[in-house]
Amino acid sequence: MTTMRDRMLAGELYQADDPDLAEALLTAQDLTAAYNTTGAREPAERRRILEELLGHIGDDVDIRPPFRVDYGRHISIGARTFANYGLIALDVAAITIGEDCQIGTNVQILTPTHPIEPGPRRDKWEAAKPVTIGDNVWLGSGCIILPGVTIGDDTVIGAGAVVTKDLPAGVVAVGNPARVIRDIT
Repeated sequence: MTTMRDRMLAGELYQADDPDLAEALLTAQDLTAAYNTTGAREPAERRRILEELLGHIGDDVDIRPPFRVDYGRHISIGARTFANYGLIALDVAAITIGEDCQIGTNVQILTPTHPIEPGPRRDKWEAAKPVTIGDNVWLGSGCIILPGVTIGDDTVIGAGAVVTKDLPAGVVAVGNPARVIRDIT
């Protein structure tokens, strides 16, 4: 018999009101609340909290509060990545962010999905798909990365774009849905 956590991590339908998942969510909320109240002059405390919250955090990562997650432990952030104010990273499935990324204000990285059919949705079933962001990616302010998306290295996503499908390395993509407008040369 698989647990709701096992189902969630496998990308299968699961119910989030499972007691183990609810406790993990509360723990992450406690840690993000503590992180979001730290001052700019407390980098060691911020780092300590992020190391406890996240699955992996590289050297010299800077995330400006406020920062919101579901569980935190399913997030991996590479070295020297910078996230400006208001990052929301809903990590029901894995979120992998590469090294040297720039993340603008109010970016949303979303892994949760819900059934299209009304019955399972009403019964509170949900699922998730992982998101992978390559190295040296720039996510412009207010962009939204939807479940299951992979963004290649060196790609730039314009402000306010909604990324609904995979994007290759070395391109600029803008709009809703995000579309490639040019290669980076």
